[in-house]
Amino acid sequence: MHDMAVAEHSVADPPNASHTARARARAELTQEIKAVARRQLAESGAPSISLRSVARELGMVSSAVYRYFPSRDDLLTALIIDAYDAVGAAGEQALAGSHSAVMSRWLRVAEAIRGWAKANPHEYALIYGSPVPGYRAPQDTIAPAARVSLLLMRLLVDGVDSGEIDTTEEAMPRPVHADLAQLRALAAPGVPDVVLSRGLAAWAQLFGLICLELFGHLHNVVHDYDAMFRHQMRRAGQQLVSRG
Repeated sequence: MHDMAVAEHSVADPPNASHTARARARAELTQEIKAVARRQLAESGAPSISLRSVARELGMVSSAVYRYFPSRDDLLTALIIDAYDAVGAAGEQALAGSHSAVMSRWLRVAEAIRGWAKANPHEYALIYGSPVPGYRAPQDTIAPAARVSLLLMRLLVDGVDSGEIDTTEEAMPRPVHADLAQLRALAAPGVPDVVLSRGLAAWAQLFGLICLELFGHLHNVVHDYDAMFRHQMRRAGQQLVSRG
């Protein structure tokens, strides 16, 4: 009798198979809708994305797609969140388990972000290129957008704690101090303004150089993009860790 009681309590109720199947089907169709939208993004740019054309390509009526994404902006938001999460994950993977010097980690995360951008140029343009006319990003995009930026903040915090980053103060305008104080409170405790300022400059140089490369602004100017990128990121890293 005791064994039977144990057996009865150890057997869990079976899941609702119908509910599970519906959830799986919904998840799969959601991914199919986003895949078609990404193709439209690559072919014609973000402004061209249309729920009706997505439905037509999938062989669905428009009303069915609207049950998944009520508007084009909802679909755009999903693509934007996916892109931010993907580039954030690429940077995080580059730093996973690494306890090397700040310069080394800076170069690794820079290469990872550029590698993702080159592999996904249209998604990169969606989140770091020109804003989509008429689209306003909702609050849902803030946390995903912060993932990759938080990697830099982590490097700054570690570099200050370890003494690798020079923290000698320098003069800067009062409004800049106010903005940097807000950034420090959000993500970089203990990092002085001078380091935050250099960090932002390095971050801008990283994304600026990627944009120049991907959007063709260095065509016929730079012939070895890999060598140029590594050189510029090493210079940015040197400026990041030292005022000299």
